[in-house]
Amino acid sequence: MRRFDFVTLKLFVSIADEGRLTAAAEREHMALAAVSKRISDLESLVGTSLLYRRPRGVELTPAGHAFLHHARRILEDIERLQAELSEYGEGVRGHVRIHSNTSAIIAFLPQDLSAFSRLYPEIKIDLQERISSEVIAAVRDGLTDVGIFAGHVACDTLQLLPYRSDRLVLMTPRDHPLAERPSIFLHEATDHDFIGLQQDTSLQSLLHEQAGRAGKTLRMRIQVRSFDAICRMIHHGMGVGVLPEQTIYRDLGDLQLSSIPLSDAWARRELVIGVRQYDALPVIARHLVDHLTAPD
Repeated sequence: MRRFDFVTLKLFVSIADEGRLTAAAEREHMALAAVSKRISDLESLVGTSLLYRRPRGVELTPAGHAFLHHARRILEDIERLQAELSEYGEGVRGHVRIHSNTSAIIAFLPQDLSAFSRLYPEIKIDLQERISSEVIAAVRDGLTDVGIFAGHVACDTLQLLPYRSDRLVLMTPRDHPLAERPSIFLHEATDHDFIGLQQDTSLQSLLHEQAGRAGKTLRMRIQVRSFDAICRMIHHGMGVGVLPEQTIYRDLGDLQLSSIPLSDAWARRELVIGVRQYDALPVIARHLVDHLTAPD
């Protein structure tokens, strides 16, 4: 048992998560041959098969399930050890990685990260913008310390903490037939052309899902990559669109737009912070999470 190493343990966990050696090799940035060799050596070392090889992937044997349980615990203990030791460094310095969806980056993070940087000027912040599903995957795979994403996106693998809430509004040109409405339900707007984000974003998925529940279909005329582009398309009469209220750019004052609150209960969204395990975070990442979740 002396030949166990953390690389092999992490690799085995990835194989269990992915169900295929090729996917695990890509996730761990290893050659497929090297993955196969490590697993074969591991099985020789423990004296039993850990995986069933199937035509479409692999499955864990009973021994494999037992090994996976202990491998996860060992890796979590190592993360916890690193977090504890980091507290003994010289001051609070280093860098913390954040992946966030667009809504949080536009509406909340500029102010929050600016205040955090004033408190901890020695900490470098690595912020990357991703769609919510990609944020969740990045946290799960250890590619980022902290993730911020839409709370309605399914996620049962991370520890979640509340961050902020936002409200969805319908944006129209000022001369649009709906522009004078004080509020509106989404299904009341589905007879009009919509401008939206790409199909794989959490917001777009939410809108299609809720329209479907009301027995309606969104008439997507144009799909773009940014909230700014949506606003400009609406300004030029190409359709209407749904945006988080606090992401509407204040510097788009030259655009002739109207904002109508959506009356649907689901239109008030929660943004959440996701981490693999708060107690195992490096101390600087815990400082950031504490700052982001502190009462205003």
